Amino acid sequence: MAELVKINVESAEAVLGLHWFVAQEEGLFEEEGMEVEIFLPGVRETKFADDDPRRTDHTLVKSTNYQFLYEQKKVDIMRACSWGQVRRAYDSKRGAPIWTKRPAVVCQGIYVLPDSPVNAPMQLANKSVGVQYHQGSHYHTLSLLEGFVARDEMNVVHAGTVHERFIALENGEVDAATLMEPWISLAQKRGYKMITEGHYLGVENGPADMDPELLKRMLRAIKKSVTYINKNPKKYIKHMLAEIPEHYANELTADDFYLPRLRYVDPEPYTEEEFERQYKWMLTWDLIPEDADYTELVCNVTV
Repeated sequence: MAELVKINVESAEAVLGLHWFVAQEEGLFEEEGMEVEIFLPGVRETKFADDDPRRTDHTLVKSTNYQFLYEQKKVDIMRACSWGQVRRAYDSKRGAPIWTKRPAVVCQGIYVLPDSPVNAPMQLANKSVGVQYHQGSHYHTLSLLEGFVARDEMNVVHAGTVHERFIALENGEVDAATLMEPWISLAQKRGYKMITEGHYLGVENGPADMDPELLKRMLRAIKKSVTYINKNPKKYIKHMLAEIPEHYANELTADDFYLPRLRYVDPEPYTEEEFERQYKWMLTWDLIPEDADYTELVCNVTV
């Protein structure tokens, strides 16, 4: 039997990369002659002290504040929201072009405590909303609030990873927090109020010199995993519960999740139209330099 090709993949939260976990669990990578190791993030504290200027100024925070293993060449693939990955593709010293859209179309929502006076998005004007800068929660929150709150009334603050944001909300350190699964289900079970939510696209990045045939094999396995997830999403919620502290996980079962919130689609090319739309919006927030270019940051691979 031929030796399996080893690939290291960085996992952000399981909901963002469930397709990798499922492909691994169901032996889909092995069918393509690959061995994939998923590097779990473990405890990564990214929260800043209240008096740290980085808490309120995203320009002081590196786009790799969370996905740093890729730059250290400890992993070969990273994934996140498409806004953040455009920025990381631009910033990467190693070289990290986008090679496909991510199957996970993730939902994040802004939540407040049950006794909060906030009941609608417009009431979040000048209220602190906990996010993680240069991650999906950051960009998505700005998008969710536009149309309800003037830009100079948006008060998004860096409150860390989704685990840290949940604790910050729990402790009253922020007025609201942007959450994703499984923290959404936990918040709802505790009676927290969802103010607004939505889905957004993500992408997957890797080295420019990675063998395109190997990428195609990976994509075939991932595409098969999407079929498995959509056939029985409840079966794989265990991966989300396994990543959160036990005392939180014990409050939840798979039956607590609203399954239509979990959206997984076949990987597709990240188009120039999608890039330009997001790039132009990012420019208005000073989230990307003006010379970011699609042809330099994207090298789509298809099967």
